[in-house]
Amino acid sequence: MSTKDNYLRWLNSAKVSEQDKEILRKMDQKEIDDAFFKDVEFGTAGMRGVLGPGTNRMNNFTVKKATVAFAKYLLELFPNAKKDGVVISHDNRHMSREFTLLSAETLNDFGIKTYIFDALRPTPELSFAVRYLKACAGIMITASHNPKQYNGYKVYDETGCQLVPDKIKRLLELIDSLPNELEVEYEVAKVRGENILLDNKVDDEYVRLVESIAINRDLDKSNFKIVFTPNHGTSYVNSMRIFKDLGYRIYPVMSQVAPDPDFSGTLSPNPEDARAYIEPIKLAKEIDADLIVMTDPDGDRVGLGYKAKDGSYQTLTGNQSAALLMDYIFAQKKEKGTLSDNGVMYYTIVTSSLGGDIARHYGVKVEEFLTGFKFIGNRIDYYEKKGNGPKFEFGYEESYGCLIAPFARDKDGCQAILMYCEMALFYFLKGMRLDEAWDDLSKRFGYHQDITYSMEFFGSEGQAKMNNLMNTLHNDPFISINGLKVVKVDDIEKGQRITKDKKEPLNLPKSNVVKLYLEDGSIVTVRPSGTEPKVKFYVGTVLKEKPKDNSFPDALFKSIKETLHL
Repeated sequence: MSTKDNYLRWLNSAKVSEQDKEILRKMDQKEIDDAFFKDVEFGTAGMRGVLGPGTNRMNNFTVKKATVAFAKYLLELFPNAKKDGVVISHDNRHMSREFTLLSAETLNDFGIKTYIFDALRPTPELSFAVRYLKACAGIMITASHNPKQYNGYKVYDETGCQLVPDKIKRLLELIDSLPNELEVEYEVAKVRGENILLDNKVDDEYVRLVESIAINRDLDKSNFKIVFTPNHGTSYVNSMRIFKDLGYRIYPVMSQVAPDPDFSGTLSPNPEDARAYIEPIKLAKEIDADLIVMTDPDGDRVGLGYKAKDGSYQTLTGNQSAALLMDYIFAQKKEKGTLSDNGVMYYTIVTSSLGGDIARHYGVKVEEFLTGFKFIGNRIDYYEKKGNGPKFEFGYEESYGCLIAPFARDKDGCQAILMYCEMALFYFLKGMRLDEAWDDLSKRFGYHQDITYSMEFFGSEGQAKMNNLMNTLHNDPFISINGLKVVKVDDIEKGQRITKDKKEPLNLPKSNVVKLYLEDGSIVTVRPSGTEPKVKFYVGTVLKEKPKDNSFPDALFKSIKETLHL
């Protein structure tokens, strides 16, 4: 069906509210194209899109269609799905509670029991709750770190892990088999499922487990001040409880504490965005704080700022903060004799090579996966069921998310905040700021510079440009970038590693990603975002001396854009 046909179908439907029809009438052609040129789809982190009327939007019709398909999927896969039930949680965004209740009602119509919280809860707690309640699945209503006009819908399996491609394939088939989102119908079960409001037992057990991961719990915290912001999101209650239990001196950014869907107290809720640090740094300067920690709205990712040696306030990238944390955890565990002789660290194909260098230094194995924490969670479950695999020691992505203990099977902001605070305090008591700790790490492992660049593409025209860009890389990869020869290409969609002399198979699921290895050791990885209409370029370099700026990775990206005529 064409964009115009979809638009008119909505405009003329008796099921679409007059309020939504008024929005449709006011759309210009560009807005119509973006809202109706395709169906909102599942990417690396579930279904995510702009809120509003349209087939490519998050609304009651698209959420209900996804939930109907998920209900059919669960009943097909799990004989006891109705009894085992589904846990549903949500963040602070517009329509999050409404989508939660709609999802529960739809599943109940199919006879499936549901569990919901009394209010918003972080994504990692949802992952934990699926396991704790022995449910057959979970749903998290969230758009993570996206801007306020977005919302999303993540689905979890019985292990508390987001569905990997092998599992989600059948769900996608069921979604495609249903009529369009305005015409989805089903027969209500004779015995509807019960919707159960959870008490605080899940919260209590989750917080207890988070607190149990502390390595040096009794460090002197009396002179160490921490600024914290949940960015109007889900992590405030749990995090403040953890901080209090462990005795940290915490100063919340009060203008960003309330769960506000408009994010009125911040210019950005995304830890990757420098604007997210404006208010926390302002408070840190007022109170002379030593550390700044923040989560994104659904509480699975953590941004880190700190008072540097020169008294200024600086921030760390996700690659930098996780590398520092991993080094701290592995060093402390090794010193205490608790680091496994058969440990493993998981990261992704777009994460800095520094993580692998650190892990191998401590005798920890390394496994690499496609982007998406679901692959890490799934691998944890694989070895757990196998029974004789390596012991999970750490997992992370460059996008500010990590997992320290696998009682959750998604990246966990509460775990990360606790350990970042402990790590920074440990160095503080040794007379070191985090810039000094980073410099020490770089002297040992090389000066890794890892920068992510993005280019946005909107509507059907943008989609075509994205497709052309990736097709060019798959079919005619670079010979050189900024004068440096490309010596190896990983074409993950084709499942091949290509060098001058041969082609070898790659042991990764196929994905629309191209990874280019340059003669100086630099790596450039290109992939379309799974959550936003953009292409991401991950540029990683390793230098012998401390870089003064980002001029080298900037030059590589500029060369790529010029070659691709972007």
